[in-house]
Amino acid sequence: MAAKNRRMSGKKGAQVGSGGQRRRGLEGKGPTPPAEMRKGHAKQRAANAKTRRVQGRTATAKGRGGKGTSEMVVGRNPVVEALRGGVPASTLYVQQFIDNDERVREALQLAAERGGINLMEAPRPELDRMTNGLNHQGLVLQVPPYEYAHPEDLAAAAYDAGVDPLIVALDGVTDPRNLGAVVRSVTAFGGHGVVVPERRAAGMTAGAWKTSAGTAARTPVARATNLTRALEAYKKAGIVVVGLAADGELEVGDLAALGGPVVIVVGSEGKGLSRLVGETCDHRVRIAMPGGAESLNAGVAAGVVLYEAARRRA
Repeated sequence: MAAKNRRMSGKKGAQVGSGGQRRRGLEGKGPTPPAEMRKGHAKQRAANAKTRRVQGRTATAKGRGGKGTSEMVVGRNPVVEALRGGVPASTLYVQQFIDNDERVREALQLAAERGGINLMEAPRPELDRMTNGLNHQGLVLQVPPYEYAHPEDLAAAAYDAGVDPLIVALDGVTDPRNLGAVVRSVTAFGGHGVVVPERRAAGMTAGAWKTSAGTAARTPVARATNLTRALEAYKKAGIVVVGLAADGELEVGDLAALGGPVVIVVGSEGKGLSRLVGETCDHRVRIAMPGGAESLNAGVAAGVVLYEAARRRA
């Protein structure tokens, strides 16, 4: 039996072997990579964590004010008015087989003339789903999130231009139309931006854009996580904080500080300035109203004080 096995082992043909693996195993594998490049090594994990931290800081620096949320403008008249008013838009959704009336034709024409707006045809059930069942009348306009500035950026832009900052901060103003009116006044009188709180305050919605009459494209709106802290930071930077209040110690025309770096704080029409914001202000001023009106809305009040500030700077 042993002789038979020896004869069989001498036969020509495929033989079971290592396939060269042993020989390759003896070959050199090159220099050992540094620890930071070796998978699973503690130094590689530390290097990856450092990279993530740097990337996070970079992303924060690019958009320190944060973004708002996207918005839908629904209905034929609102969509046409938004497009006429220059409200930013990314997509115009049009219902399939829609009745092609004058408003639909105008919406399509305005979107095409502006450029950069995607035109999408969608079935009615899809538009119903997108708008949560609102009466969209076959037209829906997608408004992209607004990119807010950081409060520090407004003052920095003024100083970079070689002028004193002129900024308006809104405390408790919840009507987007008032925000849009303030943005328009700030632009008209050479201001450098508007600051709004992150919570319980109006944001840059389609309504605010429309009321601003296009000026929101030139005047930045900044969002502060905490308005009181933002005002304190302005004060540390040498900017005078002036609050509007019905019981203010001075009248607007008597405050010389309006000719220098200043932040004008406007409260809501009903409640005025909140307690902490009022205590943070360097001065509280009032607007004389001989006609006997109890108060002015935020847009009008801001316009009056901005005019006085612009007059002193002229």
